[in-house]
Amino acid sequence: MFHLTYEFKLKPTRAQIGIFEDWLEQCRRVYNYALCERKDWIKSRSCRINACSLHSEYIIPADTPRPTYFNQSERLTQVKKKYPELSTVAAQVLQQTLKRLEKAFVAMWELKHGFPRFKKLGKMRSFVFPLLKGNSIQKRRIKLPKIGWVKFHQSREIPDSGVVKQAHIIKRASGWYVLLIVQWNVDVP
Repeated sequence: MFHLTYEFKLKPTRAQIGIFEDWLEQCRRVYNYALCERKDWIKSRSCRINACSLHSEYIIPADTPRPTYFNQSERLTQVKKKYPELSTVAAQVLQQTLKRLEKAFVAMWELKHGFPRFKKLGKMRSFVFPLLKGNSIQKRRIKLPKIGWVKFHQSREIPDSGVVKQAHIIKRASGWYVLLIVQWNVDVP
């Protein structure tokens, strides 16, 4: 397998920009909620046995499993019924947000990075579509799930022999960009 990343500037309409910003906000809320759930679980397990805290005590049943990516992504469908605004976002995008949090925790435990932080309003700047269907790029347009066709400035050609696997939408000061990950079934010596 051989992967290359192509970056192009998007030319979204005002309605599409509104959708992008709403999705970033929904991803931020899911990230913060999942982080809060994990933080509460850790704090409930870290209190001393012989003394209680005078400030506060986290009481979570002892048989409650540790929140992981798999637990939280399963509960995502139940949460969508309670919060219908999450249903406007593609399910895979929200799952990728939970994967981002899982990577932050793995980096904390294994690479000695700091504890993951909550995202403030406007700090979430990207979201990922992990799977794109065939024919998702046609004549300087990309078809994104639940959004539709979005125009982009194609500064160079994407070879036909490769398959577009992922689209990473990023908000920068200069505008919106898409990172396309293209895969070839080639063995590199």
